[in-house]
Amino acid sequence: MIYRSKAPLRIGLAGGGTDVSPYCDQFGGAILNATVSMYAQATIEPLAENKIELAALDRNEKLVYDRVNQLPIDGKLDLLKGVYNRIQSDYGIPAGGFRLSTFVDAPAGSGLGTSSTLVVAIIGAFTEMLRLPLGEYDMAHYAYEIERYDLGLAGGRQDQYAATFGGVNFMEFYGDDKVIVNPLRIRQEYLFELENNLLLYYTSTSRESAEIIKKQSRNVSERKGGSIEAMHQLKEQARLMKEALLKGKIHEIGEILDFGFQQKKQMAEGISNTLLEDIYNSAKAAGATGGKISGAGGGGFMIFYCPGNTKYNVIEKLQPFGGRYRRYQFTEYGLKTWAV
Repeated sequence: MIYRSKAPLRIGLAGGGTDVSPYCDQFGGAILNATVSMYAQATIEPLAENKIELAALDRNEKLVYDRVNQLPIDGKLDLLKGVYNRIQSDYGIPAGGFRLSTFVDAPAGSGLGTSSTLVVAIIGAFTEMLRLPLGEYDMAHYAYEIERYDLGLAGGRQDQYAATFGGVNFMEFYGDDKVIVNPLRIRQEYLFELENNLLLYYTSTSRESAEIIKKQSRNVSERKGGSIEAMHQLKEQARLMKEALLKGKIHEIGEILDFGFQQKKQMAEGISNTLLEDIYNSAKAAGATGGKISGAGGGGFMIFYCPGNTKYNVIEKLQPFGGRYRRYQFTEYGLKTWAV
């Protein structure tokens, strides 16, 4: 049998950063995000030899080990190793060799939650193989624990839940790792209009999100008022975005995004830079009413709300920056697994 899984990447629309400790532990966080038709995929195939093969097909990286209970965490395909190590420790994997292959439709550091979505997909493939009793909340929290505790990677909580649940969700984050996912029932024509007007633009740069997130967490720990107040405002932005989508006030979304963009820059140094500011200002001059940097900031994807048919003018005006826009559709489903 071959075991497969796929999990969707996400666009964060509002509230980004309020899912990161210690802010959400002390004040509670809120995020609104939506999954899109870009995926992380994982496949597990049995091998005749008693070996473990790991392959990141999108990055052309491959490692081979003798079958052992724990693989070394050494900076090489650690996400794949981390999931294997944890599942082997918690549940045990039957004797024999296997090949774990992965592929992600967006580059690492792009701001669409690639790392966490990949972890969810890998867990999904093992869950399919071992028939593990994991529900959606269990799966997402398991992925969070592997990334944050086992591998020591800084980050928030939204990506794991978005990848697992899928769709458009308003998420709430509290202390003691409490998360509540509220799926939003948005009229199809509102989603079509949002999809039509929301431009997904890859800046052709990536960034190390962990460093930005560490600065953000440190600002909260050190009680820096400007950073904390900005997060309060971003949490309010998530509530404004929820109301706009549910009530069909799609024309307000650009301004809500612009409000969040100005607030997010106050959270930590490095979220924006000269290139991103030039791209953002050019997009607005070409007709966008607002936008944001996806993920922690510093690079990767940006999104812009372009009312009417201004999207095409924005695409043209951004050509000199060397990036490219990406076609997508919103997706209704989260993690899917199957065997063949």
